[in-house]
Amino acid sequence: MKTFVATRKKRRCTCIHCKELYQPDCRNRHHQKYCSKPQCRQASKRASQRRWLSSSKGEGYFNGPDNAARVREWRKEHPGYWKRMSAQRDNALQDVFPSQVVDNKTDKDILSRQALQDICSLQPALIIGLIANLTGSTLQDEIAQTTRRLIVSGSDILGFSPHTTTF
Repeated sequence: MKTFVATRKKRRCTCIHCKELYQPDCRNRHHQKYCSKPQCRQASKRASQRRWLSSSKGEGYFNGPDNAARVREWRKEHPGYWKRMSAQRDNALQDVFPSQVVDNKTDKDILSRQALQDICSLQPALIIGLIANLTGSTLQDEIAQTTRRLIVSGSDILGFSPHTTTF
C-alpha cells in the first residue's frame, strides 16, 4: 500500500525593502513582508513603529502630561532600575590583585636567573607544587583528589564538561 504525502511547494516572496527573493518563515508566511537581512529588519521595525504611532493607541503615547505622570509613577515603582544594570556590568568575575613584593631572597635569586617562560615550561611540576602548597600535603592521594576537584570547578566556571581522566 502506497502512502502519499502532501507536500506544499515552497513559495518565495519579494522583500519590500531590498526587492530580493527570500524564503519566508512557514509560521509567518501570510504576513511576512521583509527578509531577514539586518537592514531589512531595521526597515521592518521602522515601518511597524510608524504604523503603531499613527494608530489610535499609539497616537500621542509618549507626549503630554498623562504620559509624563505614567513615567513618573513607573519610576517610583522601580527605583534604581537604570542604576542596577550598570552595576551588574561593572562586576568582574575576578578581583584584581595588586602585585606583591617578593620577600624571600632565594625566590628573588631563582626568579632573576630563569625567565618566566622557562619556569612555566615545567607545568606538571608547577601544578603539583602549587596544589601541594595549597593543600599543605605532599601525599599523592590528596593531591589527586584536589586535582579532580579543581578540574571540575574550573570546568563549571568555563562551561564545559571535564574529560574523564584517571589519576
